[in-house]
Amino acid sequence: MTTPAYRNHKQAVLQALHTDRANGLTSTDAAARLNQYGENALAATPPVPAWRQFLATLKEPLVIILFVAVVLAWASAGYDFLVTGNQAHGMAAIYESIAILLLIGVNSALGFWQAQRAQKSLAALKTMADHHATVRRDGEWLTVPATALVPGDIISLKTGDFIEADVRFLHVAELQTTEAHLTGEAEPIQKQTHAITAEVQLGDRTNMGYSGSTVVAGNGLAVVVATGMHTELGQIADLLNQVKQKKTPIEQTIHALSKKLMVVAIAIVFLTLGLELFKAYAATGTLSITAAAEALSTAIALAVAAIPDALPAVLSIVLTIGATKLAAARGLIKSLNAVETLGATSFIASDKTGTLTKNEMTVTRFFAGGRTYQVEGNGYEPAGEILDAAGEPTDATAYRRFMLAAVLNNEAAITKDDDGTAKPYGNPTDVALVVMGHKAGIDRDQLLAKDNDLDIEIVRVLPFDSTRKMMSVVIKDAGQYQVLTKGAPDVLLNHTDTVALERGLTPIESARAQVEQQVLAFADDALRTIAVGLRNIPEALAKQGTAAELEHHLTLLGVAGIIDPPRPEVRDSVRTLHQAGVQVVMITGDHAATARAIALRLGIVTDSAARVIEGAMLEGMDDQALYDIVPAIRVYARVTPAHKQRIVHALQRHGEVVAMTGDGINDAPALRAADIGIAMGINGTEVTKDAADLILLDDQFTTIERSVAAGRTIFGNIKNFMRHELTTNVAEVLALLFGVVLMTQGVGQVSATTPTLTALMVLWVNMVSDALPSFALGYDVPEANLMQQPPRDPRASILHGMLGRILVRGTVMGGLVYVAFLWGAHAGMSAAEAQTLGFLTLVFGQLWHVFDARSTRTLFARNPFSNGKLVFAVAFAAIASVLVTLLPFFNTVMGTAPLSGQLYLAVAFLPAIPTFVLSGLKELIWALWPARRPYAKPGQPGVPARD
Repeated sequence: MTTPAYRNHKQAVLQALHTDRANGLTSTDAAARLNQYGENALAATPPVPAWRQFLATLKEPLVIILFVAVVLAWASAGYDFLVTGNQAHGMAAIYESIAILLLIGVNSALGFWQAQRAQKSLAALKTMADHHATVRRDGEWLTVPATALVPGDIISLKTGDFIEADVRFLHVAELQTTEAHLTGEAEPIQKQTHAITAEVQLGDRTNMGYSGSTVVAGNGLAVVVATGMHTELGQIADLLNQVKQKKTPIEQTIHALSKKLMVVAIAIVFLTLGLELFKAYAATGTLSITAAAEALSTAIALAVAAIPDALPAVLSIVLTIGATKLAAARGLIKSLNAVETLGATSFIASDKTGTLTKNEMTVTRFFAGGRTYQVEGNGYEPAGEILDAAGEPTDATAYRRFMLAAVLNNEAAITKDDDGTAKPYGNPTDVALVVMGHKAGIDRDQLLAKDNDLDIEIVRVLPFDSTRKMMSVVIKDAGQYQVLTKGAPDVLLNHTDTVALERGLTPIESARAQVEQQVLAFADDALRTIAVGLRNIPEALAKQGTAAELEHHLTLLGVAGIIDPPRPEVRDSVRTLHQAGVQVVMITGDHAATARAIALRLGIVTDSAARVIEGAMLEGMDDQALYDIVPAIRVYARVTPAHKQRIVHALQRHGEVVAMTGDGINDAPALRAADIGIAMGINGTEVTKDAADLILLDDQFTTIERSVAAGRTIFGNIKNFMRHELTTNVAEVLALLFGVVLMTQGVGQVSATTPTLTALMVLWVNMVSDALPSFALGYDVPEANLMQQPPRDPRASILHGMLGRILVRGTVMGGLVYVAFLWGAHAGMSAAEAQTLGFLTLVFGQLWHVFDARSTRTLFARNPFSNGKLVFAVAFAAIASVLVTLLPFFNTVMGTAPLSGQLYLAVAFLPAIPTFVLSGLKELIWALWPARRPYAKPGQPGVPARD
């Protein structure tokens, strides 16, 4: 079928599908088509085997260098065991290799654990089809599994049924469906059977039904035109498959940094081997295998020192801390790296219905008796007052007839569930009118109850009809028969003789302009309108009259303005996000005027004439045209899932970090394509939740604002950790290189080839005395008001603005470690004692430095006791590091040795001097030149420094 089914006459559709409306397909045809088209199910992507996920964690550059260090350690141990017979030195190399392998195992286990939390979007989509359908085959009605449906099947639908495939309606009787999962709009769609000649968007294809939709009213007959992956739902699943998993900004930054560190580490290893062999040749005039083996020990230590071994583990733990904080703020993070991505977010592209609005139709204003009234309260909770134009409480007498007619001409209801929450039943528009009545003290059940003073009964119901576009009920009120009618104002006015105004019943000719002006005013405020009328009729007409006879000569009682209300907290959140440099974009399936009005209310746009791009316009744009306009557009209307993805991709091409929010299945592909997908936890579909990185447990847009702030805080803490970690690595590398380059001959008991630190000493510093305080940095509160700062540039290196600080402090610390080692050698210490002196100098140097690293300013900028976990971690690392120099087991494994009490005091406090001096100099500079301070306040000269 080359022409879409909605544009063809229904008979042409049946002919194209070679099926018969009366008898359906034969069993033979159905079986053949099932074999041809496959099951009516969504294709599932084979899961990645667990072993491949684990191997993927071993491909990181940092891990590769650690494997190289393991191989070098084994080579050194093999030479010691097989050639020199130096069992002690050989065992030390084995211990080093075991420690490094354990480190690799811990990091890989963390990466594998995260990989196992992979998305299950397609699985969730597939479960939607686990239903049955009523189908006509061989001239009989049968119930078959939904997976057995094929194109050409004739199916029967009634209220409450799921539509299990894409269908073209052949017959409808007041049939309405909800397609919010595809269009994002909660309002039921009235279905009809006529062909639509124009090309229209999915939400306007009123003769079609779509897989995953629900029949909320009426019944009908339809022919299946598409199944499985060929349905609209299947196309969404295919879009999900096409979206490649993207690295988050922190993953991209760390990956780039890791590759650079790998190159540096390899260069240092070869440089060290060359220098050590050159020193051996210069001393002896020959090169021996023994000299090469000794050089390997230093090379291994340098390889380990050049790599921030704890980086993957600490990064995961710090992000986990952030995820825990988000959970406390009602945000469930599914991907740890998404915590950091939130901090870099520059655009939030949000669905309207259910995200920015409550997805609860509500009457907010109505026109009755010639006056306009305001209705307080939102949603389905029947709480709120009715106020006049001046905001004063009103007398219900003035609009009672309008309220009675709106509530009686209604089949919806509001009930309370076990926890007292209001639950709606029926058409959302009717529900909105029922809630309005409750606020005025008018309840349909009470009006019709037999035990009250009223004498009202429902005589007949004339359901809504897409041809008439009206609904009516005939009532008997104290012996008087009346017809109560509601419908679109433009329709009802054509059936109206008089209008109830303040001056009394006014002929429609005199009142039409006033009513139409009021309807237009409601429309300008994005309110959908419904008019309510009344007519007194005789008993015979009441009982026997047709709809055409009854729905004439009406008196217009009033017009209700209905809206899906904006969430009350969203406007403040949008304002805060704008202050933080984060732009909010509304992407909705609703009409342009409604979308613009809602965006104006929420502060997303400030101009009532703001440009709105509709789906039809997007269809006419190529990717370059969309790329050119997308930075300036804040509202998109009547869009499809594919459009949402195009918008997200266009923003990403501009270098923006895009967060996409939503709650319907139609949002899932865009959530997957965005840098971070955000789903509603209460009203969101399972598909959307599975496609998202962040789930809002309270469906509050404010939680997104808090999540952005948390993400920025976490990134600040990650930068602090990186500053501290890399400073320590620079110190370790330089301490070892100073020994390689400067120590050209033996000193006392220490040979010229003895490394300043052993490989296990370096590992201890990286994994214990360095890593534990780094974990605690994840609990720090932000230094400045981060929501007053613009988003960081995700393309900028995480080291931007702090490389000089790392190099200066690392050089000073590394030099101090080498000096301590050299002093020990000159003092006649053994190699183990001199190395222990250098080891403890490094440990305490970096423990003092961590208090300086937690601030973008200096050590003096933050209270050291404001983070109790950090103080505890530092104390634990200090005590543990001293113990490994005292306990015999660690003396054997790590090559440490006990020192005197005076030396322990010296190495505990002397390494603090450089940190205090450098911080003091920096504070002095900022006192003289305030503009150089980080986060300089507006009004100060210069621009904010970045550290």
